[in-house]
Amino acid sequence: MIEVFNIKEDLIFGILDLKAFSLNHLNVSKREIETLGKNFLLAHLTSETAQLIYDDKGKPHLADDSRHLSISHSHDRLVIIINDKEETGIDIELLREKVLKIKHKFLSSSELLDANDDVEKLLIYWAAKETLYKIYGLKEVDFIKHLAVNPFIKQTHGKLTGFINLSNFNASFELNYQLIDNYALVYALKKITTC
Repeated sequence: MIEVFNIKEDLIFGILDLKAFSLNHLNVSKREIETLGKNFLLAHLTSETAQLIYDDKGKPHLADDSRHLSISHSHDRLVIIINDKEETGIDIELLREKVLKIKHKFLSSSELLDANDDVEKLLIYWAAKETLYKIYGLKEVDFIKHLAVNPFIKQTHGKLTGFINLSNFNASFELNYQLIDNYALVYALKKITTC
């Protein structure tokens, strides 16, 4: 039901199978399952009773705690990442061909050319940009103009370089991706540079 990944000393993430988790919570709404699932997974990752709060922009934080976290869910999967040192992001997306209809809304021309019509690759790009968006944490982001991901050769897992380019925030990040259980998962490994 839960998989925990200790990436490095200061970085951990976990995946919760919401479908399996919901079997222990009958007669509970989907929204309540997601909330219960967040608290359940967070308790496993922090080994304590950490309180989840949201700022006025909707970004999650741990109450009275300097660690950084990010949360994502898609269909039957919920993921949480915690970074002890710097802002972080994570995104998980169910592999669906629906992305073919919206690819022009989030990819630059060079990214479109690289991804072509490969659904897995398109969703890795999407999840990478969502991860960058979550790192930045503010609303005024254009996914084509302000977020970029270098071209990559798709494998079952690998590394990406992503960029956030705004007038008040310029940085590049090393991102990891995985294709697991019919999902694309991307998370921030570390900040590379700040411009």
